[in-house]
Amino acid sequence: MDLSGLDLSRVPAHVACVMDGNGRWATARGLKRTEGHAAGEEALFDAVEGALELGVEWLTVYAFSTENWRRPTEEVRYLMGFNESLLVRRSQELNEMGVRIRFAGRRDWRVPKRLIRRMDESIALTRDNRRLTLTIAFNYGGRAELVDAVKDLVADGVEPSEEAITARLYDSEMPEVDLWVRTSGEHRMSNFLIWQAAYAELVFVDTLWPDFRRGHLAAAVREFQDRDRRFGGLSS
Repeated sequence: MDLSGLDLSRVPAHVACVMDGNGRWATARGLKRTEGHAAGEEALFDAVEGALELGVEWLTVYAFSTENWRRPTEEVRYLMGFNESLLVRRSQELNEMGVRIRFAGRRDWRVPKRLIRRMDESIALTRDNRRLTLTIAFNYGGRAELVDAVKDLVADGVEPSEEAITARLYDSEMPEVDLWVRTSGEHRMSNFLIWQAAYAELVFVDTLWPDFRRGHLAAAVREFQDRDRRFGGLSS
């Protein structure tokens, strides 16, 4: 990976990524949409390796949204099986790389129990790793996360505050997002980490997700470093 022009002392601690464009990638090649999801696995692991090389501490990826249940039944069924298979095949590899695996999202009746078991197994296997935390947002929606947090707030009888809400998000340890990336040329947040990304730098990449590689991640970090992050204040 070309690290020229990068200040490795100012790498974003938390990078979030919407892995968009799998279906369009497949359709453009005359393939079934599910083939695009399969091709996206290589992009994901190249991005993980790139994040490790850059020194990123947290990488959160949007794997399946609460809205994705509206997709064709065949595609949803494929994604359930594909994600289970991915965890079976790749969790040990991620563990050997020093990656901690976590998940964010609702564990409701729609998620197969066997997939939840695989999630828990990968969490247990990698819980002591700290080189990189890879959070997979699965059956996730930013608004759903806030609704669930507020429900817990009410049930606990706690006075509302930013700190109280943050403590009740799906992963209370997750830091705020520094760099938020979406592939495929779409310019929408699509309900992804809307609380955590309040002050994130947004970067939109035209590349479809299956073609995304660590060089694209490095380019997004360069753009991040060129931004003037003021958090509502003035430049120093």
